[in-house]
Amino acid sequence: MYRIKNFMENDDVNVIDSLGAFSVVEYQKDLSVMPETAMEAYYASQMNVRKRQVVCDVAKANVTVQAGAMQWMVGDVKATTGLKGVGDLFGKAVRGSVTGESAIKPEYTGSGTLVLEPTYKHILLVDLDDWNGSIVLDDGLFLACEATLKHKAVMRSNFSSAVAGNEGLFNLGIQGRGVVCLESPCPREELVEITLEKDVLKVDGNFAIAWSGSLDFTVERSGKSLIGSAASGEGLVNVYRGTGKVLLAPVR
Repeated sequence: MYRIKNFMENDDVNVIDSLGAFSVVEYQKDLSVMPETAMEAYYASQMNVRKRQVVCDVAKANVTVQAGAMQWMVGDVKATTGLKGVGDLFGKAVRGSVTGESAIKPEYTGSGTLVLEPTYKHILLVDLDDWNGSIVLDDGLFLACEATLKHKAVMRSNFSSAVAGNEGLFNLGIQGRGVVCLESPCPREELVEITLEKDVLKVDGNFAIAWSGSLDFTVERSGKSLIGSAASGEGLVNVYRGTGKVLLAPVR
């Protein structure tokens, strides 16, 4: 039995979102400042530059988190590697090497509370039921998820265009039913969600932070020819083709 005081019921701490096993708390002001930094902290708060933390209720679901993301935990919470044998270790090592993610993401089980490190990034809680059970993430976006979800490396549809576009060949894909916790460079209010129905989206730049696993992702010339691309003033574009959704952060 445990009790937590002066945390989520604190007047300076607001719960701004909650889904599944996760809650997101936001500190309205940075109170731990010295006189010489008080003005900077005040204007940062006014511009929505605030610290945020993810609180995990492990009693609701076991959770998998990015390596090194845990700040503190209380109650019957046990940290494991989440490995299910040598084959699983090898698969995760390979996936980590190609996606740039940590090979081993700790899994927390039990019935207590787990709190992750604070961040100035914006926390998005995503229900994979809204993404038809599969989502692909831009590099560095993954923070945590319910442990029932499966991770895999998703390869681009064409190797040569990925190399030409100076993009990675693999992205992290999450599959199953459950909630994923993402660290976004933009708040939800600035994100643009595009739903495709057997259609094509072309993006000039790395503005897509997540997309449905059902979409084909390639890098192509913006025009049908090199001359056409030169005439348009654009070069290579990221192309999402098929049926699914794309989440854009156009102002990051």
